[in-house]
Amino acid sequence: MTPSADSSHRARRPPWASRNYSLLTTAAFVTSLGSNGAMIAAAFAVLEAGGDGGDVGLVAAARTLPLVVFLLIGGAVADRLPRHRVMVAANSLNCLSQGLFALLVLTGEPRLWQMMLLTALGGTGQAFFSPAAEGMLLSSVSGEQAGRAFAVFRMAMQGAALGGAALGGAMVAAVGPGWVLAADAVAFAVAGSLRSFLDVSHIPAREPGAGMLADLRDGWREVAGRPWLWGIVVQFSIANAVLGAADAVYGPLVARDDLGGAGPWGVALGFFGAGTVVGALLMTRWKPNRLLFVGILCVFPMALPSAALAVPVSVPLLCTAMFLAGATVEVFGVSWMTALHQEIPEEKLSRVSAYDWFGSVALMPLAAALAGPAESAFGRTAALWGCAGLIAAVTATVLCVPDVRNLRRNTKQVTPLPANASADAERPVGGLG
Repeated sequence: MTPSADSSHRARRPPWASRNYSLLTTAAFVTSLGSNGAMIAAAFAVLEAGGDGGDVGLVAAARTLPLVVFLLIGGAVADRLPRHRVMVAANSLNCLSQGLFALLVLTGEPRLWQMMLLTALGGTGQAFFSPAAEGMLLSSVSGEQAGRAFAVFRMAMQGAALGGAALGGAMVAAVGPGWVLAADAVAFAVAGSLRSFLDVSHIPAREPGAGMLADLRDGWREVAGRPWLWGIVVQFSIANAVLGAADAVYGPLVARDDLGGAGPWGVALGFFGAGTVVGALLMTRWKPNRLLFVGILCVFPMALPSAALAVPVSVPLLCTAMFLAGATVEVFGVSWMTALHQEIPEEKLSRVSAYDWFGSVALMPLAAALAGPAESAFGRTAALWGCAGLIAAVTATVLCVPDVRNLRRNTKQVTPLPANASADAERPVGGLG
């Protein structure tokens, strides 16, 4: 590509949207669109094969278990090998597993163990993909506009999630779950192809490490040495777990008994998704200086949906609570990504991201398993109030950490890159790290 053609392509993008960033965002949109439809399709594939709710739960758990087991290893691998190769390999595994799942559904009656095995392969691919993808994204932007870049990325992801769920549900009803799973396999193939074009020509070779365990210990030291980081990871381990239990277990039950069935619950979930898009859109303009303090304050509304279900309130009020929770949690999400980008050394981003992901999902299977016994022991209303109270309590606790209140956005002027340098080259992100 000639210098003039390269300049023309750059002129069509905002200054903060490098070529790598644009490819990553487009690929993430494609996979999010397919995956959110495929989650619905997988559940209906199990039911159409004669399974029940327990079987649906087993297939979902089969995806979560390898995700928890391999996440930390995936983070270490992504910091030892070129991240784009890890991402493409993971996308290839997801494409293969979803393609075989689709083939089983379309050609016969898949057995439960087969669906669990293929779903577990998908979870394994996700465990290696997620830390590599987050590390690659965080290192693809620089300067004061990083927050805007992350907000646009998250807006694309949330919009795709919202659209994918709606489109997937409609396609399952129209053509059956097998074709939706096949479409997801195609989406992974397209996304993997896009990620193979990532520009890594200016990325310095990784220094050989002392081994996988040493890399994992090094990543842990990065997390443990920053109270704001491990405090928020622990906070979301609990908050995500109880919120997941409320949404996946109690929400449908309340909807069945008090709100009129699955339809109103689906509308409420749609309002949550719409809120996330609006929150991300807000963060393309708003750059709070005390980014973690503001972000954590915006986690408190995550307790609103559980409280609304505990009452229970009318459908319009529930939708309002879901919308506010979605919008405010995106304020936190963008602030969190900006803090990681600013404070963590580039060469350790994937390992730190892996600990973050691990914390986010580790307790979710346990919370889902305990949701039923908790309802039997305390009653559904008390269990939902407990969910809301736990979210508020852990959020208030994290605000006691001085670094959470005091960490400020880095507003130093970034030195422009030389004319012959790649805007997509990975570089140290500076900050306290």
